[in-house]
Parts: sequence; structure tokens; C-alpha cells
Amino acid sequence: MKTPSVFAGAAAGLLAIGALAVWMAPTVSRSARADTVMGAAAESQTAPPGPIPLTTAPNYRAIVAQNRTAVVGITTAGETKVSSDQAPGWNPFGNDGGDNPLSQFFRQLPRPQGQMPMHAQGSGFLVSSDGIVLTNAHVVDGAKEVTVKLSDHREFKAKVLGTDKTSDIAVLKIDAHGLPFVRIGNSDQLGVGDYVLAIGAPFGLEETATAGIVSATGRSLPGEGAVPFIQTDAAVNPGNSGGPLFDATGAVVGINSQIYTNSGGYQGVSFAIPINLAQGIEQQIVKTGKVEHGRLGVEIQNVNQSLAQSFKLASPAGALVAKVEPNSAAARAGLMVGDVIQKYDGFPIADAGQLSVRVSSTAPGNKAAIEVMRNGKPLTLTAVIGSAAGATVAKNGDAAPEAKHLGMTLRPLTQEEREQAGVAGGLIVEQASGPAADAGIQPGDVVLSVDGTAVQSVAQLRDLVHEHDKQVALLIQRGDTRIFVPVELG
Repeated sequence: MKTPSVFAGAAAGLLAIGALAVWMAPTVSRSARADTVMGAAAESQTAPPGPIPLTTAPNYRAIVAQNRTAVVGITTAGETKVSSDQAPGWNPFGNDGGDNPLSQFFRQLPRPQGQMPMHAQGSGFLVSSDGIVLTNAHVVDGAKEVTVKLSDHREFKAKVLGTDKTSDIAVLKIDAHGLPFVRIGNSDQLGVGDYVLAIGAPFGLEETATAGIVSATGRSLPGEGAVPFIQTDAAVNPGNSGGPLFDATGAVVGINSQIYTNSGGYQGVSFAIPINLAQGIEQQIVKTGKVEHGRLGVEIQNVNQSLAQSFKLASPAGALVAKVEPNSAAARAGLMVGDVIQKYDGFPIADAGQLSVRVSSTAPGNKAAIEVMRNGKPLTLTAVIGSAAGATVAKNGDAAPEAKHLGMTLRPLTQEEREQAGVAGGLIVEQASGPAADAGIQPGDVVLSVDGTAVQSVAQLRDLVHEHDKQVALLIQRGDTRIFVPVELG
């Protein structure tokens, strides 16, 4: 299952990166990976709420004392390819130099090419006394040698039992026994405002503790649709990757994984993988050495207010199907373009990100009930979930910006164009101006349907548009990507 890229640009200036400290000879930074909000309508009330009882802050000192020996440092060695045009420039500090007066000098040095030695540093934590370690997959990605360092300074060569790039989880094993290990909590019970504490090795500074609160749950990031991240304001920096996130009782509820930054360092927002998800991945890896994720075989997008009105929905919620892949679980279940998935196996679906998480965590071969709205009417389908092996997991996408009225020059596709686009029909956009251009529609885009009704001619599209008073939802294909674009009619 995959989600089309959004035609409109993402918010400028922000870059999500894995919180992994990397250095080379010379150094390059590892960039990685941004937004689905799970909301609930507030109940109306006739009087203001009463005062909330005060509570005491967690005993952070005790949490650190109890768990510091179970947190480990991870260093890796390998090689990476560096090209002459790779940015940024050669910088031995491992970042952009910041305010260091030598930073400009180092940026001006010639950049090396070819295979370069690579060393990386991250964090992890012991989950059993016999040496099972959890960390991020990106910490050990491409490593030829992995070393685990305990708090008592003992070092062990680690065996990578398995990694799962979809969830960014890796399971390591060291040859040791009688080791301290963490207590596992329940990430499903976390709520916004709960206290959390992170322990790791930011910038190689071992056993560093930082605290904050949960600022959001179930957060979906671009390219990370299978993980409902825990968002916190606990300071996480390069080197924290793979380290534990503790709740107020001292139990691990997450694995620190990523940050939002335009500077390379912490800027107030960090993300952790829920421990409940990580445990499921760990169990599969320990048992079989691999991980299987479910796959539905659709492209999906979020439903905004305009699309909700176009598809006769009571509220802008659900996952709108923009494409159904042939011979997929979705196709066999009878899902159609224009369906709005509102429940998956009994779980309400507020947005595309929630559906991605649910599908990915379903074991291939299992059946799932899918409740959809089709042409304003409810319908329940049953899908036998496929395997995501070798396929792209769904990502959530937002609809393109709305237009004020319709304005395009169109013509039917030629036979050759239909074959190249892989479609049976549709209209190609020759010109897009005014509101159509504002909505993100471009010359060369293919209009496939209006509110889910396939179009074969300009006259048919005109008739379908005239049936609407306020807006229509056009299914647009650009390259291999499909997305519904809501267009308000003047």
C-alpha cells in the first residue's frame, strides 16, 4: 500500500533526521526522515471545568539510577560512498560547524570521492539478561562491525539478529549473561502531557538524561506511515538514536528515533517509536530473523473539508482511495477508487496515517473487515491482507490545495499515451490556469475521474461538473502517482 506524493510543497525549512551521530574520514551527516493528528471533538459544556489536582513530578533521579546500567552505547564501522558533489562540504566536526570560527575553512576544503571509512554512534538498551539489545535499524544500517558498550565500560561485538527498515527497529545479541535490563511499559496508555525521560549518548556523551512531556501521540511522518510516533519535547540529538524513552514509572515506552531540525540539532521536537510496536517486531526477528508487514494495495490520502463535501461525508475523516492496484488484497476485496475507508477491522480511521499503521501491523493472510463510504452509502468489505515484502508501505498524504473554480484545457489520451500511462481512459491536461493551476494541476496531468466516476471525454466531464453546485473532486494521475484534488466551482 502506498500514498501518492502531495502536489503542494511541504512546509519549508524543516528537515527530519534520525538522531544518529555519524562521523567519517571525513564526516557526513545521516539524514533521514513529518503529520497526522488524531483529534477528538470536545464535548460542549455549560460551565468552565474545575481545578485540576496538583501532582508531583517524577523521580527522575531514581529512574536514571534504576536504568542507567541497562542503557548501552553502540558504535558501528563500515564504508560509504561519497561523491564529489555531496553536500555539505568536508567538515570534521560532524555538523555544519555552528559558530565555530573554523567552520568556513572546513567547508572550503575539497570533498573526497569514492569509498570512505564510516563510523557511527548511537544508543540502545538491554531487554533481557542474556544480551538482547533493541536499537534503531538506521544505527546499524550498512555496518560491517557493531560494538556494544555497557555502562561498566565492557565492550562486546554484537550480532545483528535482524532489522526492519519499515519500523526502524533492529535487534542485536551480545554474548553475555546476568545483565541488567529495562522494564517494558505500555505505550498505548501514553497521553499528551505525560512525563517522559530519555537516556542516550548525544554527540557521544554517554549516559545523558533529558526530560520532557509527550506532546502528541500517533504522529505520522513522511515516509513513515507504518509507525504511529510518540512526539515529545525531551531533548534528543545525534547519538540518541535507539535509546530508551521512559515514562514516569521508569518503564520503557518508546525508542528515540528522529528529530525535526533545520540546523542538524534538537529544536524542540523529537519522535520515538512506541514500545508496543517495537516488541512485536522484536518477537518476529528473534523467532524467524525477519519481519512481515501487511499490505492492502491502495494509494490513499487524507480527507479535507472540500473532499468531505464532494463525497457526501458527515465530517472530513477517513482515508480516501485514490488508486487500487490490480491483483492486490484491495482489488480482491472489491475496494474502488473514490471509496472512503472509515473503519479497519473495527478501528475508526481518522486519516490515512491511521490506516497505514493498522494495515502494516496486520499479519499477511489475516482477514480484515473494511467499512467504507461509497457514493454516500456505507458498505462493508472483507480483505485478506497481502504481504508488504518487496512493496512500499502506505504513507499518508494531504490533498492538494483547493481551487476557486474550474479552468483547464483537456483532450482525450491517444492510444499510445494510454499505454504509457497504464490507464484505460482519461483526459490529458494541455493547459491549466487560474484556480486549476492554484490547485496544483499541471499540463501533462491526466484527469481520470470526477468524484469517482471515470471520464472518457471532455463532454462527459463537463456534464459531471455541471451536476455539482459547489465543488468536485478530480482524480489526477501524474507519472505513477494518483491523488484526488478538490476544486470549488464558481
